[in-house]
Amino acid sequence: MRRVVPVIREAAAEDLLLLPALEAASDTLLAGMPGVGDSGVDSLPLPPPASAAELGSALHLLVAGTPPVGFARLEEVDGQAHLEQLSVHPDAAGAGVGRALVEAALAWARTQGYTSMTLCTFAGVPFNAPFYRSCGFTEVLSPRGELGELREHEKQLGLDALGERVAMRVELSPSN
Repeated sequence: MRRVVPVIREAAAEDLLLLPALEAASDTLLAGMPGVGDSGVDSLPLPPPASAAELGSALHLLVAGTPPVGFARLEEVDGQAHLEQLSVHPDAAGAGVGRALVEAALAWARTQGYTSMTLCTFAGVPFNAPFYRSCGFTEVLSPRGELGELREHEKQLGLDALGERVAMRVELSPSN
């Protein structure tokens, strides 16, 4: 039986309180993944989930479903759209929710006049860099400016100790 991808929409105020728990649940998908540490998720030094207030202050926030089973948090880095967070609940993983959120984020960025979108992610996790490559993103070999600063901040948070991290970018045109 084919699963139906939930409707992607702008986050409403009532969604914000649900999203930190959704992010925490999504982080559990990293446990045991190739390219991320050797131990269980409880020992992964991941930053805590964003608070409802932090999520509410995002440049743009998209959610999948009611109640949400996934979300995409968008910010601006170096004057371009930046996919700061993509989280999908484990119960909805593999059903196309992440891809639908990325496509909606790209469409939103185009309508706002951005010419590219960046993100930072784990290089070896199948639903991270390889997934984003399938969405048209390519690796930024030597990130500079705010994107480079963001990568340095991730290192300071300890994310690089978990596994190789990369910055990625996709150029936006009216057709992609």
